[in-house]
Amino acid sequence: MASDISISTPPELGWSSRLITMQFMGTERPWLNLYGNRVRPVAPFGSASSKPFDDPALIHRCLPDELLFEVFSRMSPYSLGRAACVCRKWRYTIRNPILWRSACLKAWQLSGALTNYKIVQSMYECSWRKMWIHRPRIRHDGLYVSRNTYIRTGVAEWKVTNPVHLVCYYRYLRFFPNGKFLYKISSQKVKEVAKIMVRASKSECVFKGDYTLSGEQIEAVLLYSGSRRTVLRMRLRIRGTTVGANNRLDMLRLVTTGVNESEINNDGDDILGVVEGWQEDETHNPDVPATSHRRGLSPFVFVPFEEVETSVLNLPVDKMDYFVPG
Repeated sequence: MASDISISTPPELGWSSRLITMQFMGTERPWLNLYGNRVRPVAPFGSASSKPFDDPALIHRCLPDELLFEVFSRMSPYSLGRAACVCRKWRYTIRNPILWRSACLKAWQLSGALTNYKIVQSMYECSWRKMWIHRPRIRHDGLYVSRNTYIRTGVAEWKVTNPVHLVCYYRYLRFFPNGKFLYKISSQKVKEVAKIMVRASKSECVFKGDYTLSGEQIEAVLLYSGSRRTVLRMRLRIRGTTVGANNRLDMLRLVTTGVNESEINNDGDDILGVVEGWQEDETHNPDVPATSHRRGLSPFVFVPFEEVETSVLNLPVDKMDYFVPG
């Protein structure tokens, strides 16, 4: 240990040299006292164990378990995952099924509470945490961004060369737990669009639509208002780069088609019911034929709100001409 270190100083050194040497070589290292000590695991919150235990951490001595649980109950699931890496006691407390049950019922509220209870019992061994990790779901704490590029020929200058422009634009999706979503196509960067993706706005070209989730596939529909009503239908597939990430959306289908004025109400709230059962090439307005788009279908990448300022998707074309979503 640090207190047992003995230093032999040559007699020819002066008193000042010996003092400096002793201060340098005999530095206190209190962490060495922890070697060989076994740290007992902390019982989880609500444990029936009757053995008393004094937690050495100051925050645990000042904050009761009940208040610690209340703090965790107000955190998002991804914040809970990061907090579980702090210490054993926090990890055991965060594994409480009440925390994950509320997160699952909110994420899949469109399925209904009874359906979610049946799914967690039959497929996930009654573990809400396992259901949260392994069941495909839509993330609501950020934006799904699709970066698309195409080449456009420019105007010849001085009759020497024909310039070529690389045009970049984005598709933005923001989903809400109640079955609504916002959609926008723009050349603006993520950090600029994240501020306006709050509500539908015609001035900002932000449109509102409805979606349904079935397994890992999303059916999303929105109505473009104007002189000729047009319906945009998207079929997306959820996947993740890691287990439970759900940070990618593959565009399986993108169709625009016309619709009659008599088929929809003024607000267009039940647009999912209008297009239910429609074929891919079906149109109800001869002036707006059904068109299945084959370009601009790059996968969507999820960007959390806390990362919109630092995301690489904010880079201009001259610094990132092509982006691989993974």
